[in-house]
Amino acid sequence: MLTESPDNALTINALTKTVDTGSQPLTILKGVDLHIKSGESVALVGASGSGKSTLLGIMAGLDLPTSGTVRLLGDELTGLDEDQRAAVRARGVSFVFQNFQLLPGLTAVENVMLPLEIRADKNARAEAVRLLGEVGLAARLHHYPSQLSGGEQQRVALARAFAGQPGILFADEPTGNLDSQTGRQVEDLLFRLNQELGTTLVLVTHDERLAARCGRRLRMSDGRVEEQA
Repeated sequence: MLTESPDNALTINALTKTVDTGSQPLTILKGVDLHIKSGESVALVGASGSGKSTLLGIMAGLDLPTSGTVRLLGDELTGLDEDQRAAVRARGVSFVFQNFQLLPGLTAVENVMLPLEIRADKNARAEAVRLLGEVGLAARLHHYPSQLSGGEQQRVALARAFAGQPGILFADEPTGNLDSQTGRQVEDLLFRLNQELGTTLVLVTHDERLAARCGRRLRMSDGRVEEQA
């Protein structure tokens, strides 16, 4: 069992996840112990079906484990209901996904403003404009997602993710739908913002080169997590 530290953004103890497949139970996670310090960049790698996305969902409080504990940004998630876990996420958690997940009916600046408005930030528009400038989209503020390239959409998603300076950012294959050149640009931006803002980064990827840019690499295999040098 890992000891909780005030320096940890995330602590997981004895985590298991079992699902009912209809014929027999399937154990996806098997006694995972893990800690991630505030400000770290951590890559979670492994073969398809190894449990990476399941673990990420439990880390972020989007799903609950079968047993074990998850402490995220000082809150013990496993004793909370969905509304309470959502409140924890709203206070300090952001996400970036490979399919961008922008709202199609909102412009770039409106998409970035959304989490700021939820937090009742009076400077939401000014902050959204600033962040879009940081990611090189100052000229695309009023474009809708359908009017943006894939790389531009992911940059909007990054600006939205860093709005409000979250304590931890979960990124699931953030460059998976981008060409190699655009993917490198998005990677550079992700790590620059991570370093400048001190946001803890947990990155799920099958890309070993991208994983190597993180401070730590964790490999998932057969439902367990192993630290890699």
